[in-house]
Amino acid sequence: MVGKFERNKDTVQELTESAAMHVGRIAVIIATAVRDVTREIGDLVTDGIEMREASRRAQRDNRSFEVIDGEFEQFAEK
Repeated sequence: MVGKFERNKDTVQELTESAAMHVGRIAVIIATAVRDVTREIGDLVTDGIEMREASRRAQRDNRSFEVIDGEFEQFAEK
């Protein structure tokens, strides 16, 4: 027969192990969420940089078109 002390020790041990397991799972969930949010923020910043660069390239593109006899003729502005 198991004594009262040993029963209490087993109960505390089980509770501690269970708590450690759940805290570990929660930590993994939080770490994964932080990683995913960081990745999304990075992707958003990258998209912004790419859009800014595309806008700058478009501003440097000085080509314009003139309609001559129903067709487009390209010429560069100076």
